[in-house]
Amino acid sequence: MTAQGRFSLRGRNPDVLTCIANLSNDEVFTPPELANRMLDTLAAAWAESHGGASIWSDPTVRFLDPCTKSGVFLREITRRLNTGLAERMPDLEKRVEHILTEQVFGIGITHLTSLLARRSLYCSKFAKGKHSVARGFKTDAGNIWFERTEHEWDEGKCVYCGANRRDYDRGPGLETHAYALLHTSDPRQRLAEILGADMQFDVIIGNPPYQLGQSGGDAIGSFAMPIYQKFIQTAKALDPRYLTMVTPSRWFAGGRGLDEFRQEMLSDRRLRVLADFPDSREVFGGVDIAGGISYFLWDASFNGRCRVTTTVGGVERPPLERHLDEYDILVRYNEAIPILERVLAVDSRRQFESMAGDVAPIQPFSLRTNFRGAPSAKGMKRAVRLYQNGGMGFIERDEIPRNTDWVDEWKVFLSSTASEHGGQTDKNGMRRVFSRILAGPPGTACTETYLVVGRFQSEEEAANLMAYLRTRFVRFLVSLRTNTQHLYSERFAFVPKLPMDRAWTDAKLFKKYGLSSADVAFIESTIRPMDASDD
Repeated sequence: MTAQGRFSLRGRNPDVLTCIANLSNDEVFTPPELANRMLDTLAAAWAESHGGASIWSDPTVRFLDPCTKSGVFLREITRRLNTGLAERMPDLEKRVEHILTEQVFGIGITHLTSLLARRSLYCSKFAKGKHSVARGFKTDAGNIWFERTEHEWDEGKCVYCGANRRDYDRGPGLETHAYALLHTSDPRQRLAEILGADMQFDVIIGNPPYQLGQSGGDAIGSFAMPIYQKFIQTAKALDPRYLTMVTPSRWFAGGRGLDEFRQEMLSDRRLRVLADFPDSREVFGGVDIAGGISYFLWDASFNGRCRVTTTVGGVERPPLERHLDEYDILVRYNEAIPILERVLAVDSRRQFESMAGDVAPIQPFSLRTNFRGAPSAKGMKRAVRLYQNGGMGFIERDEIPRNTDWVDEWKVFLSSTASEHGGQTDKNGMRRVFSRILAGPPGTACTETYLVVGRFQSEEEAANLMAYLRTRFVRFLVSLRTNTQHLYSERFAFVPKLPMDRAWTDAKLFKKYGLSSADVAFIESTIRPMDASDD
């Protein structure tokens, strides 16, 4: 069969990339629908900056996927170029040959995914094999490169990616997950070594690995370090015209080790488009990524406001063009901006004061989550009732490591884990945000399972704070900074510190801050009711 015949038949077969299973946390495969949405966004930006011209009709534009998995981006780019270049290059076989050898390039993240990507792009896992639609390659890799890369260890950590040696110093039979472009001090030179020439890429596109698993080595267990930000920073260093990538949305408001990256992204006026999906399952069927996922388009020649969209329940909400660094975190919902402006506004009497300063740090009494108190107070001289994971126990007052003076106060305890995993909504698109809110009378303490969000001399004040926390108003403001399941003081930075000498209700708070009917409707559409019986 001719190359022309083989290439044309691809459109008649079921698309295997729509149903392929994810192999690991590294290999969350991009659905073709999302890849094409990103390519549509790219094409629109290109046309706007090039007098309406189509990027798919330009035979000189080069594309690089530096973290190729299934090859879906390169395949869909090739399909579009094949159509767009038809008038300029009428011969299908020559056109396909040009596209595959001169315009589309990839770097596999593992040996297996490099084979899969070649199969997607060349119709053969060997670029120069007899079934390949390309004929101009001298190696089986073609333009999709993969070679095993090793970490560089120093004091148990990789100097480039931070991987833990005990987890990733593996034998030859296992993947190292040492990604080529990240394990170098000069990405441009390394890319030239990989491709055999110093190439300039117009478009860098991909869905990078999200994290590296790490052994905690203590009672905490294991945790993960984000790595996707390193792909973005490395891609920018290659000086493309356009960069578009999929990422977890955790970087908007949190994420371990992402503070510097978040500020870089928020202040970068070259971010042209940000498309957010708070529920990752809307994009990656069956894959629950805490905090949702998003993709962005970065345009080296752009300097302006970013077009932000949010898709919930399959519906894209109205876009808003805005600067992303209005706050220290990215407020993902456009509808929340006017609400925050009213709440945080400085009036003639005083500046905004948040509740965050009243929320105690994690481990308020220096008792870890896995600490268990005695089942009874029998035999104890100064027993303190302990709120702990799974119920309550007892501990001697003298055994509490710190803040023992708090024991004698009224306290409000709040579960340190949000009620939803990663901020996911229920079937109606609503969140509860808080799990348990408890009153701790004098003679009580808690483990790390709970936060101490307020301390008082009277039961009435504690009850008023609990009522304040149950309002949709407060839980909405906390939700704006909470896209993972962990709660801590910083999450309350948008919540006003108010006197607890009265019982606050949503009606009173909406009136106090002058929220419009549209503002109230939005809050009520995103936050579920919560009353005392829910505690």
